[in-house]
Amino acid sequence: MAEDLHVLFGAGQVGTLLAQQLVREGKRVRVAKRAPKDMAPGIEAVAGDALDPAFCLRAAEGARTLYHCMNPPYDTAVWAATLPRLMDNLIAAAARIKARLVVLDNVYMLGRPNGRALNEDSPVQPCSRKGEIRARVAETLFAAHQRGDVLATSGRASDFYGPGAVASFMGDWYWPAALAGKPVRLPIDPDAVHTYHYTPDVAAGLAALGCADDDAYGRPWMLPCEPAPTLRALTQRCSQQLGRDIRLAPLPIWMLKTAGVFMPLMRELIEMRYQWDAPFVVDDSRFRARFGLQPTPAEPAAAATVAWARRHYAAGA
Repeated sequence: MAEDLHVLFGAGQVGTLLAQQLVREGKRVRVAKRAPKDMAPGIEAVAGDALDPAFCLRAAEGARTLYHCMNPPYDTAVWAATLPRLMDNLIAAAARIKARLVVLDNVYMLGRPNGRALNEDSPVQPCSRKGEIRARVAETLFAAHQRGDVLATSGRASDFYGPGAVASFMGDWYWPAALAGKPVRLPIDPDAVHTYHYTPDVAAGLAALGCADDDAYGRPWMLPCEPAPTLRALTQRCSQQLGRDIRLAPLPIWMLKTAGVFMPLMRELIEMRYQWDAPFVVDDSRFRARFGLQPTPAEPAAAATVAWARRHYAAGA
């Protein structure tokens, strides 16, 4: 039935897991992305560019809920040029067909925690260029909700780890070296207390929002997460599952700055290092209280992460 149709824009680190989660919950699912392939059974795929508003409207046709899970390349200029357009297009499509809109977001717009846990009441005070872009786009989303154009919400998460999290510090940065028994060179402090969101928990949280009552909309939510560990602690759990030690080799800031002269990604990462200068903790208690959704315990999450990494990186992906 049309009212059971859930349409996802983007099927990367989280969108793929979200589509599978919704299918398990008995929903009809359509995925819209540039080159949909290898979709799981029961998932409809449609190819196109979400920067085209006409495509967004066609892909969204008949949906009860739209999900914005797209994330362009990690480049400030690209974000500035594309994130506002993507948000505008999905808001317009959702408004036109009277669908609800759930957005996967991060916590960049909240800036430095200043000794406090980040929650739904944390002020928007970005301290980075990428945070400023995220803040403007989030403001656009909730302004549309306040005007009555669309029922909208967002699920916010910190850095990812887990199955599918290739574009993370525990993804392509990490696993090829770890699986080869080589030191993992990291551009962050592995001993900083920091919230890492497990990708299946992010997907489950977004599915809960997409199926929630209307009164859950009009505000952001912190998605479910385990108490903040350090990356070294996460690594120790993964080492146990792997059966050998994973060695970490953090890169000093001077080396990052030197590399940034030649590597644009390094320049992009340097401005976000503030998140590892002091404890960076997300408080998900409000989400847990509302939806009763608990994060995956640490040990099973580590086991699933290692199993996925072995499959994914052994395949040369």
